[in-house]
Amino acid sequence: MQSPTFLDEARIHVAAGDGGNGCVAFRREKSVPRGGPSGGDGGDGGTVTLVADSSLNTLYGFRFTKRFVAGRGRHGEGSNCHGKNGASLEVPVPVGTVVSDIGTGELLGDLTEEGQRLVVAQPGKGGRGNAQFATSTNRAPRRADPGTAGERRDLQLELKLLADVAFIGLPNAGKSTLIAAVSAARPKIADYPFTTLVPNLGVVSLGEERSFVLADVPGLIEGASEGAGLGIRFLKHLERTRVFLHLLSLDPGEGRDPVADYTALRKELARFDPELATRPEVVALSKADLPDVREAYPSLKAKFKKKKIDLLLVSAPTHEGVKEIIYALWQKLEAARRPA
Repeated sequence: MQSPTFLDEARIHVAAGDGGNGCVAFRREKSVPRGGPSGGDGGDGGTVTLVADSSLNTLYGFRFTKRFVAGRGRHGEGSNCHGKNGASLEVPVPVGTVVSDIGTGELLGDLTEEGQRLVVAQPGKGGRGNAQFATSTNRAPRRADPGTAGERRDLQLELKLLADVAFIGLPNAGKSTLIAAVSAARPKIADYPFTTLVPNLGVVSLGEERSFVLADVPGLIEGASEGAGLGIRFLKHLERTRVFLHLLSLDPGEGRDPVADYTALRKELARFDPELATRPEVVALSKADLPDVREAYPSLKAKFKKKKIDLLLVSAPTHEGVKEIIYALWQKLEAARRPA
C-alpha cells in the first residue's frame, strides 16, 4: 500500500499534434487577369515534451490526468496563407523519472537534472499547398498534400529517487527517527512494522556549503528482492544512491540478531542487483539510549570487527553518535564522488 500522496509509477498517453492540410486555391483578383495557384501550406503540429521539475517528488499528479495532447496545425488557406503551427505541450515530471515506451519496451530517457527535457511525441508535418507544385509546365496545379499524423505513444513513467545516502534496515530499526534527528524531514514514526510506507527525503547540512540528500527507504525483510513485504517497489530507489547506512537494532523480545540482520540485508541487495552490494556503507546500531543495547554493544562491535566493519552506536532521541555518523557518511560520500 502506498501513501495517497506518493506515487512512483504511472502510465500516460501522449499525442503530438497532427499537421494541417495544404490548400488548393487560385488568385481571383480583378486586377490580376492571369492569377496563379495561391494555396498555402498547413501548419506543423505541436510536440509533447516532458520537463524535469525539482519541485515535484511524486508522480501522483498522473493518477487522474493520463492523456496529454498537443495542438494540431491549422490548414493552409488561399492567398498563400500558411496555417498556424499547433501549440506544443510541456509536461512537468519529478527529477529522477525514467521514461519507457510501453508498446516497444524502449527506454526513451532518464530525467536526472532540473530542467532536463525529453520530447516524447514528435509532431505531424503540415501538408504543402498547391502553390508549392507550380512549374513552368503546370501553372495551375490542383494538388495539395494532407498533413501527417502526430506521434502517439503510451508511456511508462517510473520514479527513482535521487539521494546521496540511503538508510536501510529491517522494520522498526529506527530509520525514521534518525532521519528526523539529522534533517528537517518529518516522517511518520510509530512502534509497529512498516511504519514507513513511502521513501522519505531529507537534507543534512554540515555547514560551509556542505550538505547531502538522504533517503529513508521503507523497511526491508528477507525475500524483499522477490517481492516479500514492500518488495522491489522500494529496492529500486537504492539504485541511484552512492552510500548506504545499514541501521541495525537489538530487540531481544523479538529474537533479533544484528549480525544475522546485516547478513540478510546484504543478501537482499545482492539478489536485487549485485552492484548494490559493492556500494560504500556505514553500519550502526540504533537505540543506544536503551540499557540492553548499550550492554550488548561491545560484544557486537567485536563481532563486526571480525568482518572488518566498524560498528557505530547511535541514539536519535539523545543525539548520541549522530554527529559521528553524519561525518562518517560524508567521508564515504566524498570518496565515492572522486573519479576512479
